[in-house]
Amino acid sequence: MMASHKPLSDSSVNGEWAITGPTVFGRDGELEQLRKRFAARRSFLFHGPAGVGKTLLLQLVLPEFANVLYSPRNPTPQALCRHLAGSLLELKHPVLTKACLSGMASLQAKTAVSVKGLVRDALRDSKFMVIVDHLVRPSQALAASIRELMLNWSVPVVAVSRSAHMEDVGFVLPLFPDRAERFALRNFDPEIARRFAAGCAEREGLTAENLDQFLDRVVEYSDGNPGGVLQMIRMAKVPKYAHENQIKITPLYIDYRIAMVSQ
Repeated sequence: MMASHKPLSDSSVNGEWAITGPTVFGRDGELEQLRKRFAARRSFLFHGPAGVGKTLLLQLVLPEFANVLYSPRNPTPQALCRHLAGSLLELKHPVLTKACLSGMASLQAKTAVSVKGLVRDALRDSKFMVIVDHLVRPSQALAASIRELMLNWSVPVVAVSRSAHMEDVGFVLPLFPDRAERFALRNFDPEIARRFAAGCAEREGLTAENLDQFLDRVVEYSDGNPGGVLQMIRMAKVPKYAHENQIKITPLYIDYRIAMVSQ
């Protein structure tokens, strides 16, 4: 069976900021590490701040591997199980097709307990690998479900968390006690971030007399976060942040911070 992938997206990155063919700007090393980890088919924690590009790298790597199930958002154990069941049904896994004669309509009508049982029967001792994306302070119950996948059903799990310093990993962290089981995707260093910002400004057609000063501030204010860099550059194209061919940097940054807090 081939991999099943739901559409991948990251609101702060928009899935387009850095794809250049089979690579991503400034991420060759990280992409190679990610490919090696997927090839090894062992569980690991993939973490980094929002906007750093975790989902973007996954989007590039996942199509290269078979038998991978992607669960995009996982607020509860029930949501995780239903995402996995839906992917298995799309793959026409016999356990799901036999139990869901009317396809997705049958699956949606089933109870959470029934769905979990189907997923368990399909995944136990299988060759599947599961990606659990967008974990934000996951609950103890969700962590227990991930533990069950890993330990009871022998399914490798990649847990993906918006967390720069483990602050949002929560109850999932004890599942990956060894540092080798954790893969951090970090912001760009200032030099790379500045080149990235200049490239984004050129692609976006952004011009201003104070463009160089603005890009320096963008790198500083974003701490080298590629999603943040792109967002501020796109905001600079909005007329309210322009005056006499100058970008109004301070008002733009204030609105950017407000938008970040509200996410």
